Amino acid sequence: MAGNFIDHIRLHCKSGSGGAGSVHFRREKFIPKGGPDGGDGGRGGHIILKGNKQLWTLLHLRYRKHIISDNGNNGEGGKRSGAQGEDVILEVPLGTIVKEEESGKTIVEIIEDESEEILVEGGMGGQGNDHFKTSTNQAPQYAQPGIEGLEGWFTFELKLLADVGLVGFPNAGKSTLLSVVSAAKPEIADYPFTTLTPNLGVVAYRDDQSFVMADIPGIIEGAADGKGLGIRFLRHIERNSILLFLVPADSNDIMQEFETLLAELRKYNSELLDKDRLLAISKSDLLDDELSAEIEKEIPDNIDFVLFSSITRSGLMPLKDKIWEMLRNS
Repeated sequence: MAGNFIDHIRLHCKSGSGGAGSVHFRREKFIPKGGPDGGDGGRGGHIILKGNKQLWTLLHLRYRKHIISDNGNNGEGGKRSGAQGEDVILEVPLGTIVKEEESGKTIVEIIEDESEEILVEGGMGGQGNDHFKTSTNQAPQYAQPGIEGLEGWFTFELKLLADVGLVGFPNAGKSTLLSVVSAAKPEIADYPFTTLTPNLGVVAYRDDQSFVMADIPGIIEGAADGKGLGIRFLRHIERNSILLFLVPADSNDIMQEFETLLAELRKYNSELLDKDRLLAISKSDLLDDELSAEIEKEIPDNIDFVLFSSITRSGLMPLKDKIWEMLRNS
């Protein structure tokens, strides 16, 4: 469901304040002038992000606009420290980036399963009066207050993690390819922008090996300038190791279409063109041997390409072999 794929949210996060240190003196029978024994305040709760490879969207955080962790408890007599405030742990999909909304600065990036990063630190607890005893002040009447927690608005962005990203105009056959090489079931129909959300699929390869492929919603000319689906999904391409450009065999000009796709990526982020790329010509079942030979002559020698058909399954194994070779060498 397109509405369930959420890759951009805003959250207001506030960490817990530290507890105050205690001003307390030891009072026991036969010890009329016991020294200071005020305990330290507890640390305020952190707000922590944790990677979860089972998640692929930020949907579960969409309606949690305010995240607040607990304050630390105050210190007590007998040098007893106050309890720490409970941390709030937010599980996020791999590829999540969190930025300060005001500055745009990236604070946290989660790319590994089970990895944890503190987004907002809880305030430190104050020291009790036991710490302030000196030779000239045997009975200090003061302790430190706890440090206030921090708060602010943060932007969460998801950039999908995949080995291979499918790049192409709408209706190029990306979803069909993903559906036949993996267990992913993207919506497929014969009209533009069928794919409104990225889809991930695990592609089985030889000897029980596999790689992850991402079907990115179709680019149109002008996408980097916000046309069509705009740049909303272009950021998902940034994390892919290999870019697989799909151009259908019935295109009016295969190389022109390929160059237009490259131009859109260059306008969005020129570093994307530093990635390994492969041209995959889909719908080759529409070609006879003569047309296939003509297309192969049109492709410059410096461009790796493969012809394949998702319908007849021809060329799929050579395509996977080429991708695997590129992944091993990248």
